[in-house]
Amino acid sequence: MTSRPFVNACVTVLATLSLGLPIAVPPACAQDAMIGLQPGLGTLPLLGRGRTRSISAENPTGGKGKGGMAVPDPTARKPATNAAAAHELGQGWKVRPFLRVDAGQTATLMDVQGSGIIQHIWIVENINRGLVLRCYWDGEEQPSVECPVADFFAVGHGTMAPVNSLAVTVVPKNALSCFWPMPFRQRARMTLTNETDKDVTLVAYQITYVETDVPPDAGRFHAQYRQAATADQNPYVILDGVKGRGRYVGTFLAWTQMEKGWFGEGEVKFYMDGDQEFPTICGTGTEDYFLASYGFPSAYSTLYSGSTLPSNENASPPQCWSLYRWHIQDPINFEKDLRVTIQALGWEGAKYRKLAKDRISSVAYWYQDEPHAEFPQLPALAERIEPPAR
Repeated sequence: MTSRPFVNACVTVLATLSLGLPIAVPPACAQDAMIGLQPGLGTLPLLGRGRTRSISAENPTGGKGKGGMAVPDPTARKPATNAAAAHELGQGWKVRPFLRVDAGQTATLMDVQGSGIIQHIWIVENINRGLVLRCYWDGEEQPSVECPVADFFAVGHGTMAPVNSLAVTVVPKNALSCFWPMPFRQRARMTLTNETDKDVTLVAYQITYVETDVPPDAGRFHAQYRQAATADQNPYVILDGVKGRGRYVGTFLAWTQMEKGWFGEGEVKFYMDGDQEFPTICGTGTEDYFLASYGFPSAYSTLYSGSTLPSNENASPPQCWSLYRWHIQDPINFEKDLRVTIQALGWEGAKYRKLAKDRISSVAYWYQDEPHAEFPQLPALAERIEPPAR
């Protein structure tokens, strides 16, 4: 008969693989803690020792037995949307379902101590690049995640489009979800900053996590926003300066095409572990990297890749493309360092040509050992907001 320790070890390895984390052999308590946390119907019957918690405006600490405790406050000077709707009903009747984040303010969405894994983030906001999400793991002072909220959830150009993927879903109207596992060992802190000059009176959110031991080899989740004009930067740099051991797991591009014609001949290149002039991984074209072929003739959204906006390469510019590619089944492992680029390369008259008028912004997603290198400064809001279509 198969021994219980052997079964535990096998389940732990499967769990670690499914979570996208490096395989380790943790102690027995960590084995039990990881049981059942991996995604998939087949693992749902496995009863582990993790304790599920969920943070929202109705339970801002995620504490056990602390949900729905807000008391109506008719004297509040600047309430969130619908705050007065429960005044006559009293405590426990949807008193504080939403968060208000005024112009220039930073709200703390999550700040918990201990060890665990964030499993799901759901947020509803007004889809612009003025709200910035930042995540800090284990007491670090520099964020491991720093992105405009919409772009983090694969919504580019401030333009809503449905996403139906394994890691991210976007559902009308303005409902954003992600399922990237985000381990932390000592503390998890998440903030939302309103960099616009307008108050946001309704932010709905829920962050579900499990209190559990985390394997020693579990990397921390990172996401970084960048942008550039192709006149200034070609190849465009999706990610650079990463040091240490890790796994690259996803790319989101918001590409603004400023000239008619096919724009997607450029190759995506991964320079890793000391690569200099030439990369170890070199793709064959932009649409190829996003798992398409012969251009992007129509919008699509799949488990691992998508082109979500109904754009046309031969229509009058600007044409806006929102493209995602998740390396969930094929994570890109690196041991020392990583740099990721894409060429802005078009096609005209049976020849390739460099594109000098386009604009690209991106989010790179990866796991790595800490500490991580400091991120480049986030572009100012005025630079992130694209000019109106001409």
